[in-house]
Amino acid sequence: MYALVDCNNFYASCERVFQPKLNGKPIVILSNNDGCIISRSDEAKALGIPMGAPEFKVRQELKEKNIHVFSSNYPLYGDLSHRVMKILEGFTPHIEVYSIDEAFMNFDGINVDFHDYGIQIKSRIQKWLSIPVCVGFAESKALSKVANKIARKFPEQTKGVHVIDTEEKRIKALKWTKIEDVWGIGFRLKKKMKAKNINTAYDFTLPQHESYIKLVMGVTGLRLKMELEGKPMIKLDDPSEDKKSIAITRMFKTKLTDFDEIKERVSTFATVCAEKLRQQKSCCNSLIVLLIKDKHQKNDGGRTYFNQMETLPFATNSNLTISNAAVAILKKLHEQGERYSKAGVIVTGIIPESQKQFHLFEDENPKHIKLMQVMDSYHKKIGERKIRLGNQDLQHTWKMKQEFLSKRSTTDFTEILEIQC
Repeated sequence: MYALVDCNNFYASCERVFQPKLNGKPIVILSNNDGCIISRSDEAKALGIPMGAPEFKVRQELKEKNIHVFSSNYPLYGDLSHRVMKILEGFTPHIEVYSIDEAFMNFDGINVDFHDYGIQIKSRIQKWLSIPVCVGFAESKALSKVANKIARKFPEQTKGVHVIDTEEKRIKALKWTKIEDVWGIGFRLKKKMKAKNINTAYDFTLPQHESYIKLVMGVTGLRLKMELEGKPMIKLDDPSEDKKSIAITRMFKTKLTDFDEIKERVSTFATVCAEKLRQQKSCCNSLIVLLIKDKHQKNDGGRTYFNQMETLPFATNSNLTISNAAVAILKKLHEQGERYSKAGVIVTGIIPESQKQFHLFEDENPKHIKLMQVMDSYHKKIGERKIRLGNQDLQHTWKMKQEFLSKRSTTDFTEILEIQC
């Protein structure tokens, strides 16, 4: 039996943990640089605030409806997410953290009343962290997603926990679930499915549609069909496995034209990728640099997205080597006089450090290893990246626009919660 635990309106719920006066009040959370609405409380949804709306377009409406607005507080959300996952580990060691607010759990070999067990999970997280969750149980991961949606949609009848443990419940749940709400069915697939009169998850499982599903989705579609039939085909991901690639991409705070300013950003992204490689004791063999033009600069419909991949001469996790390679690629992509809105660095071809092959004529400077160890040790001690490369701006932290930021009550001593007694 699998379970999906999903935190309700997670970002908004995190804001309420340290500001209980906001319970029952409408809340919206903004994206990076206070751009668009990325999370809404149920109260804000009821007031008709659309998901993804640019803040400047609904600013007046937010004021008129007395909706509380917050900038994304990722340190707070990340820490509370980690605490939720640690609580879940107390119920089963077999957990896959699917996203910041979702986790799959495997209960194979555990014989319990799953509805009562779900109530225990929900109650413990609510008591220890004040974050509401819903729990869905089923024989497969895709089906547990469906069960979780039912628990979320009908909280009074289900008490936030729903178990699909009979064929009757499975068919009823699939007939209720719209095809666009099925795990893995996006906007384009939804249109293709509806064109073939596949409107619900139940329609998706009918035998007459199997050949079409295979044609459109391949083996992935057939696995999803079997998952919805209650046959587990998608196992939990092993958290001990290293990532296949690491990406750091960011929108610029303002549109940039100067090469040196863009180079500083790309170099910073590259060094963060290198740090993440060292954290999981890996090296990379390849590097991709992304550069995106300001799409509003021209109206000629020209190309705005540029990227290039380079294979490194040797596997590495050195800040210096990866940064230099990224800057070299950037020089090939950058066009003088153009305005750019976003850049990114992706490292791929990741292998364990222990499997790195040494070259006879060209290899990493051995001094880099010791230097990286010193930098990592110092940054871990003080919690900030104080040591940087020469092409990075020591004075410029490139902070996002966060005009509505709440306190980082669990990760910053200067913003720790104050109580008046």
